[in-house]
Amino acid sequence: MESGSFIGRNYRILQRIQTAVQLIYPARCLGCGDLTETDFGLCGSCWRDTPFIGGLVCESCGVPLPGAPDGHRIECDDCMKTPRPWSAARAALLYEGKARSLILALKHGDRPELARPAARWMAQAGRDLIRDDMLIAPVPLHWSRLVKRRYNQSALLAQHLARETGLDVCPDLLKRRVRTPVLDGKTAAERADTLSGAISPHPGRLHRMHGRDVLLVDDVMTSGATLTACARVCREAGANHIFVLALARVAKDA
Repeated sequence: MESGSFIGRNYRILQRIQTAVQLIYPARCLGCGDLTETDFGLCGSCWRDTPFIGGLVCESCGVPLPGAPDGHRIECDDCMKTPRPWSAARAALLYEGKARSLILALKHGDRPELARPAARWMAQAGRDLIRDDMLIAPVPLHWSRLVKRRYNQSALLAQHLARETGLDVCPDLLKRRVRTPVLDGKTAAERADTLSGAISPHPGRLHRMHGRDVLLVDDVMTSGATLTACARVCREAGANHIFVLALARVAKDA
């Protein structure tokens, strides 16, 4: 049998298998479960209800700003008042509505499959942050919470983001030594105090970030206190430029 005929036959068999799988397990919307045309996607209604971030954003924290980009670096009032310990940050979504539901499902609803499409959205939102030889690292989760959830959602996002971008990823570059309480309702000073000494570099991974740009990945950026602690640890460990990419950003008025 000629090789071309053999390849063509195998391709037709594969098509039939894929068709059978689609009939048994049709593609469904990640948001509502309705039928969709493609796997790992949103239906039209859920897409419209998902608040993707676009247009002008603060270069330092990724929050949307009024106006249009003019080619100059723009920062929000908070970031101008208190500079961030990283070079730039972006987020794909606003943490509200359908986006909030999807992220809570990923974080607490045992829906790890959501990380794959989410990483695609993040890759698009963070395209201006990508640098050659950049190392991707997730915000670490304390082992006790890891046991309870079974996975670190930020690590899942980082791993899928690495596949989308072709960059290296180090899931355990950083360690959370202390199980910190929820930071909601705390002042900036209280958040910093709570996180003091809670995060450290993995001693066996220090060589991987030395002299390299690092992209920190998290599911949600609120005040940025945890990301600040991570960025400072990376800087002290010898990282070059540090960038931040989150799946969602809490709006200022939220």
